Amino acid sequence: MGIVTKLSRRKFLVATATAGGGMALAWTVPGGILDALAQTTMPQPALGAEVGIWVVIHPDDTTVVRIARSEMGQGTLTGLAQLVAEDLECDWSKVQAEYIPPEVNLANKRAWGDMSTGGSRGIRTSVDYVRKGGAAARMMLVQAAATKLGVPAGELTAENSVVTHKASGRSLRYGELAEAAAKLEVPKDIPLKAEKDWKVIGKGVKRLDTVDKLNGKQIYAIDVILPDMLNAAIAQCPVFGGTLTSFDAEKIKGMKGVRHVLKVDDSTVAVVADTWWQAKTALDALPIVWNEGPHANVSSQSIAAFLKEGLDAKDAAAGHVIGDAPKAIAAAAKKVEGVYGTPFLNHATLEPMNCTAKVSAEGVEIWVASQNGDASLAAAAEAGGVPLSKVKVNKLHLGGGFGRRGMQDYTRQAVLIAKQVPGRPVKMIWSREEDMQHGFYRPITQAKLVGGLDAEGNLTGLHMRISGQSILASVAPSRVVNGLDRLHMQGLLDDEFGYMAIPNLLVDHAMRNTHVPVGFWRGVNHNQNAIYLECFMDELAHAAGKDPLEFRRKLLAKNPKHLAVLNAAAEKAEYGKPLPPGVHRGICQNYGFGSYTAAVAEVSVSDKGKLKIHRIVAATDCGYALNPDQIAAQVEGSFVYGLSALLYSENTVEKGRIVEGNFDTYEVMKIEDMPKVETVIVPSGGFWGGVGEPTIAVAAPAVLNAIFAATGKRIRTLPLKHHDLAKA
Repeated sequence: MGIVTKLSRRKFLVATATAGGGMALAWTVPGGILDALAQTTMPQPALGAEVGIWVVIHPDDTTVVRIARSEMGQGTLTGLAQLVAEDLECDWSKVQAEYIPPEVNLANKRAWGDMSTGGSRGIRTSVDYVRKGGAAARMMLVQAAATKLGVPAGELTAENSVVTHKASGRSLRYGELAEAAAKLEVPKDIPLKAEKDWKVIGKGVKRLDTVDKLNGKQIYAIDVILPDMLNAAIAQCPVFGGTLTSFDAEKIKGMKGVRHVLKVDDSTVAVVADTWWQAKTALDALPIVWNEGPHANVSSQSIAAFLKEGLDAKDAAAGHVIGDAPKAIAAAAKKVEGVYGTPFLNHATLEPMNCTAKVSAEGVEIWVASQNGDASLAAAAEAGGVPLSKVKVNKLHLGGGFGRRGMQDYTRQAVLIAKQVPGRPVKMIWSREEDMQHGFYRPITQAKLVGGLDAEGNLTGLHMRISGQSILASVAPSRVVNGLDRLHMQGLLDDEFGYMAIPNLLVDHAMRNTHVPVGFWRGVNHNQNAIYLECFMDELAHAAGKDPLEFRRKLLAKNPKHLAVLNAAAEKAEYGKPLPPGVHRGICQNYGFGSYTAAVAEVSVSDKGKLKIHRIVAATDCGYALNPDQIAAQVEGSFVYGLSALLYSENTVEKGRIVEGNFDTYEVMKIEDMPKVETVIVPSGGFWGGVGEPTIAVAAPAVLNAIFAATGKRIRTLPLKHHDLAKA
């Protein structure tokens, strides 16, 4: 691991210190922005010493933790700092965090590890080496104290940013030791604290980024202002796969503020102006001719028919097989069948795609909100035609990501524009319409489920066929083996599937790719797969004449962790106790991103069909609970996202293009729709699971199953706004 490598401080030196014991200037604001935003009140860098590569300690004991992952509201910045602080034994009230630039990580052989933030991996795949970074720094501080005090290191204890020699009563603060500690070699043998001794892990500490968000100091990529900066608005061919034929720049060159009208790539044109609104206004007036290509007649109806054909096609690839499901179903006393469907969905981040880029003789510099700093670095280098070593990435907090900002199309476009305006920074911002209609959408799918029950109501066989679009087929085709995209079967594979007591099972996938680009949408394929499986489990339970909870309990008997969260949710919701008149329950469970989840929803439906979601109890076992308060916040936030998709959100296709262009047509959940959410954490320990995405999968099926209990109507296609829930 890079944490045991002694790095040259020259690589991090921003300015030399001549007083105060500082070894280097720690950057608290990405390079270049501090001067550019002089009108904005921002924290000034202070002198500090690098103790290892993860920690910068200042003379006043302020501890800056360097973070490789991205913060987009999910709390990763705080969580990773907690892990470092735990083994560093520092004063949490003096902890700050800063991003490591991707080019610095690359130059030092990726010493800070993976910079990708997605799949709820930010914490769970970083724990060991991040904690070792904190532990190594603590050991170096203790050794520096031992030298200064003239005592063995074994006689010293470190706590709350102070090293103490109990026998003599002497102590030294971290700020007093940092300079000496920074000169020591990083230890190679780095033991970590035992779980019983944890003081910061498992505590609901305050987030490090909240105050700046509240007082307006937080700078997002869309806020960047640089000297001599221009602004760009872009238009892309409205039909995916189409190209740019021509545009008449002369028609708008006289408009106020317009500086350039540029071809960006084969399907994109940009207007560069003094302000973004000037660029957007001129772009709207620009005559553009598009070649819409072969997909100009595709519609939601033709896509639906394409997917429907896959439900019974012979070319499906099997992903999970136990026994002989078709034979068992054929011999069953009762057969149950259901066909489900979910639409394309946009990430709909509050901050639209944007990036500021400057291309000069020195190289390429970008200011960007990215879920993958390494990918942004690579995209900027490729678009700028320069080696990676000639790229500087200023990484900022994200105004929403949800998977969208892992893709780097917007980064590439910004650099291609700036390359044609050399020497000047250009901030490119997508309009809301451009953002809505040129995303990488959650895949559209349909699913056909057939189950067989014996005379006693036991499930003897289950066949689940998914027909739909593959993400990997476009972004990582080498991972599609023999026609099978295993990612498409999230939650259904043998290492995830909870219902292992089913004696005969077949889960297969008929890949049906459309021209609409798809990508990793928060929770990815767990969302629709959990709806299909958990709503059908509810169907099977009712067909068998059994309580949905008891039906699941029997099938989860071989998976105690699945069963534990299901029972925890049921217990907290007082499942089985009478509810107020007109209120009904639904229940479901799922496994995803390393965590076990379950939910119980309570809903009512008026005689006129008005749905009210009163309460959802969500149980989650993520192994170790790093920050319980943040876990609860993430559960609540994921339900907003999941219930938006359940109630309102969808992307439709007409004449080859996405119809929904803003929040008036792409509806999201309103405050009045939000139920009371109660989070039950069931930390079984022994592993680190994800938090930001797992619970989103259980929001919709719990509500759908409750709707059936309330109305007797089985809703199998989303969103709910297309269905009449009124009692017949």
